[in-house]
Amino acid sequence: MEIRHSTTIVTLLAGFALFPIASYAQKPAAAWSYTGDESPKDWGKLDRAYAACSAGHAQSPIDIRGAKKSELPALKFDYKTVRLDIIDNGHTVEVNYAPGSTFTVGDKSYELKQFHFHHPSEEHVNGHGYDMAVHLVHADNDGHLAVVALLLKKGQSNAFLETIWKNIPADKEKDVDVPGISLNVNDLLPAKRDYYTFAGSLTTPPCSEGVTWYVLKEPVSVSGEQVSAFAKIYPNNERPIQPTNGREILESK
Repeated sequence: MEIRHSTTIVTLLAGFALFPIASYAQKPAAAWSYTGDESPKDWGKLDRAYAACSAGHAQSPIDIRGAKKSELPALKFDYKTVRLDIIDNGHTVEVNYAPGSTFTVGDKSYELKQFHFHHPSEEHVNGHGYDMAVHLVHADNDGHLAVVALLLKKGQSNAFLETIWKNIPADKEKDVDVPGISLNVNDLLPAKRDYYTFAGSLTTPPCSEGVTWYVLKEPVSVSGEQVSAFAKIYPNNERPIQPTNGREILESK
């Protein structure tokens, strides 16, 4: 999961990058990538601020195995229709969401800040990866982060994604507020809301921990052509699977 490196959201709490319990951050001092000398295996060496990438014990993504079925609260989404605000930030395609849309679980409520894409999926379930994933990044009033992950599987074309694909900016790191185009991310959610949940981190530098993850079990359909179109821009913006280190993984019944 990536949190936008700009001043749009708020100051990333020290260290979020799945962005993490963090704060929304200013642009990191060190460049990073998914390939070459700045690839995930070296993130922890690129900057002291990225130390958690190599030294953390609750890093994301993980392979979801051995989940314990539990009486978990239902996920409640109250997403509003907003005008499309989109950026290709050099690591992914990200859509920034106007204030006012919330995600609630139990007595905790978070506001949707942005969502972005990974190809292939970063999360695996019982060793199985998916064609892509969407990370919906939320924060509460104290800056704690909650990420809802949607797994994308090749199938029928997805009209919601087609709107985004058609409006990806030609220039990187240029935020575009698209006139006349609105969307509601509720249209992307699967019908079933069963989920896995666990403690984790941002999946990009600074790899800050303290992020609560909610991975919806039911995949969302995306066409092969739509996957290929994104892959032409980002053939692999996936952080490798990280050790679970005994973390508890819960599964809704």
